Amino acid sequence: MRVGEEIRHGMSQILNRTSFNDPHLEGVIITISEVRISPDLRNATAFVVPLGGADLKVVTKALNKASSYFRRELSHMLRLRSCPRIGFEADRSFDEAAKINTILQSDNVQQDLRHDEDDMPDDYDDVESHSGDGEADT
Repeated sequence: MRVGEEIRHGMSQILNRTSFNDPHLEGVIITISEVRISPDLRNATAFVVPLGGADLKVVTKALNKASSYFRRELSHMLRLRSCPRIGFEADRSFDEAAKINTILQSDNVQQDLRHDEDDMPDDYDDVESHSGDGEADT
């Protein structure tokens, strides 16, 4: 986990200071949300999200094309025996979170939540808390 975070931090520095000759990366702000390392530390997968409406598929393809550049730069920055091969994948976790949020805000779910609150006993909030030794707090 620590190696992945070091690589993520190094890649962020590279993205901030490098001007790429690829038009798909020029002027695009890219967030690296996570870097996962294989157990043998030979391969790393960086999950990326371009900001500002850039095409995720095109940006990911361009980053994979530049992966040897990232590996070379990281090998100079990090103190690792060998630098892992870097692959880039689209981070879809934000899309999934938005989808789940939309479902939670839907009328059906909100109706169920209101129904569950109506079924709660009136004295539910008045229940005394107990300490870890089984005695009631006074």
